[in-house]
Amino acid sequence: MKRFLIFAVLASVLALGYINRTELKRMIFGIQRTINTSEVTILLKEDITTDSLANLFINKGVLHNKKHFLSQLEKLNLFNETVDAGKYVILSGTKLSALAMSFARNSDGHGSGESKVKIVFNRCKSIEDIGMNVSKCIQADSASLVNYISSPKTLNKYGFTIQQMPALFLPDEYEMYFDTDAETFVAKMAEEFKLFWNDERKEKMKLIGLSSPSQVSTLASIVYSEQGKIASEWPIIARLYLNRLAKGMKLQSDPTFKFCWGSKLNGVQRLTGKHRDIECDYNTYKINGLPPGPICIVPKKVIDAVLAPDQNNYLFMCAKPNYSGEHDFTHSDIVHVRNAAIYQKWLRNELKS
Repeated sequence: MKRFLIFAVLASVLALGYINRTELKRMIFGIQRTINTSEVTILLKEDITTDSLANLFINKGVLHNKKHFLSQLEKLNLFNETVDAGKYVILSGTKLSALAMSFARNSDGHGSGESKVKIVFNRCKSIEDIGMNVSKCIQADSASLVNYISSPKTLNKYGFTIQQMPALFLPDEYEMYFDTDAETFVAKMAEEFKLFWNDERKEKMKLIGLSSPSQVSTLASIVYSEQGKIASEWPIIARLYLNRLAKGMKLQSDPTFKFCWGSKLNGVQRLTGKHRDIECDYNTYKINGLPPGPICIVPKKVIDAVLAPDQNNYLFMCAKPNYSGEHDFTHSDIVHVRNAAIYQKWLRNELKS
């Protein structure tokens, strides 16, 4: 009855022209609903008091005043509680009772209305790159992510060396809560790693003569660094390097010695013997076998290409003398020397022009 009288009075005021329809709607909805006319995203970077939350809602145009919202929190015994950090999406005209309930913590410690955020990290070369990319999506900052991932305790927990650790991270699109910390993020990545490395993939790994997922990721990182554009060449290059491993030949992959130089060779088109002569555990012109870990973070599809390599007897590869990104492959060192000479001549001419 009381609510009916309120509506009747407001309707009469509208009829007399004292307020317009927009103001009337705000007054009516402002009693039991939010006043926003479109979605409003609230990103809480830290836990806050309910009173501070109510003030934030007013600033964001979600509430006209905080009285009725705080009243709803009191009914739910949430008035003196802190609100969990995270991402919340407030729909247009949300009931205040539902709004208040969305900030109540559920069994997993998050707000019942808390939304997950998308986490994407692609084209990362290092743990530092992952930290930089992921910190843009969740609450954990880059330093905390890198420090946790690199700590001896974490490495021991997941059974990786610091060089192998990049293999734990499989680029994809993931969903997590905004207030995810470094430990929770890595635990999620470890869970995804276990799901990916099922019995079928482990069996394929053994069939190609490798003994651990990190070895597969290491080889895949070389394949991906050699060929980042044309996926059809991945199985061919994978078999080429597996052939060299089987024969006890050095892999002699240019991306591995480039990795040793860090960013110093960025933009350098013509690599020389001086660059190749660097002493480094990753330089496959110097070491036998695979490097101690991946030289970049490898997409799942490249790993699968390595696990299903082409059947060939190739031992050498050389970029084709054009801008196609393709390679010439051969098992003959004589043919390879000829291919390399043709490519180097083409490159010299291109650099002059």
